[in-house]
Amino acid sequence: MTADAPPELVQLLTPEGERVEHPDYDIDLTPEEVRSLYRDLVLVRRIDLEAVALQRHGELGIWASLLGQEAAQIGSGRALTDDDMAFPTYREHGVAWCRDVDPVKLLGLFRGVNHGGWDPAEHNFHLYTIVIGSQTLHAVGYAMGIQRDGGDGATIVYFGDGASSQGDVNESFVWASVFNAPIVFFCQNNQWAISEPIEKQSRIPLYRRAHGFGFPGIRVDGNDVFACLAVTRQALKNAREGQGPTLIEAFTYRMGAHTTTDDPTRYRVASELEAWKLKDPIERVKAYLFKNELADQEFFDAVDAEAEKLGADLRRRCVEMPDPTPMAMFEHVYSSGHAQLDEERATYAGYLEGFES
Repeated sequence: MTADAPPELVQLLTPEGERVEHPDYDIDLTPEEVRSLYRDLVLVRRIDLEAVALQRHGELGIWASLLGQEAAQIGSGRALTDDDMAFPTYREHGVAWCRDVDPVKLLGLFRGVNHGGWDPAEHNFHLYTIVIGSQTLHAVGYAMGIQRDGGDGATIVYFGDGASSQGDVNESFVWASVFNAPIVFFCQNNQWAISEPIEKQSRIPLYRRAHGFGFPGIRVDGNDVFACLAVTRQALKNAREGQGPTLIEAFTYRMGAHTTTDDPTRYRVASELEAWKLKDPIERVKAYLFKNELADQEFFDAVDAEAEKLGADLRRRCVEMPDPTPMAMFEHVYSSGHAQLDEERATYAGYLEGFES
């Protein structure tokens, strides 16, 4: 496995920060928009690093890091309109940021004090999905609902290269294709499904699987925020205009562990990681801003200071989150009464009363 860009990769910003053109996908960004994307990337990385540190200090039960995948998430997230609906896995912290979800609410899920903490309808951002690949079917169903209601939006669903082998994902491809659903499948190919390399997931590039289901697929440089924004924006536009689904494979790399319970040094070599560090999504935008004199050191210092403030705020608010009462586990299980659950609730309440006496 190498960090070399495949020839079919859509790229608009090289790892060295050079702007390149593409015949099918291009984007015209103002200096302010580029600076805003850079700010997004830096702040989201800080949220992620802070969460890892909190888990290491025992404040979170687990955390799924997005380190290295910020451009894929910010680029695609900023392509969404207010009418679009996003279905994440458990790693889309950058997309959540783009949908104005308070990052502390993400921490609450991994701290075990809530079941998600945000209203999907308020943010058009569904709750995190732990079951691998199941959200793709939910997203296709939602997209078919938009289609039948005559809505103006589209749906985007996120999953990883490992999830591409799941039956749910392939079934969702069938449904989306047959019903021409307004959906974008966004696969973040970070090269590793926990400890299994991409070579054990597919004999062909993942984006080419779409053709077998009857809709287009495209591979984009997942470390290039410009390209991810341009490609996703076009795919969503096509979906809204009735052209059906698209599969986007964001070719990126997981710089850290799969989750904080994982040790990637047991299954991948250090040289691979070092090669991908040269393709860092933040550094290439920073280089572009510097080379084109679109930002000065004062701007970069201000973003870093904002990241420090955000990190401190996250730490404080995380540890201040109140723990739920033990009986809260029985809430919101069923929409109405359930005999077995009622019996279990009463038994557990009696058990707790024994400690109080």
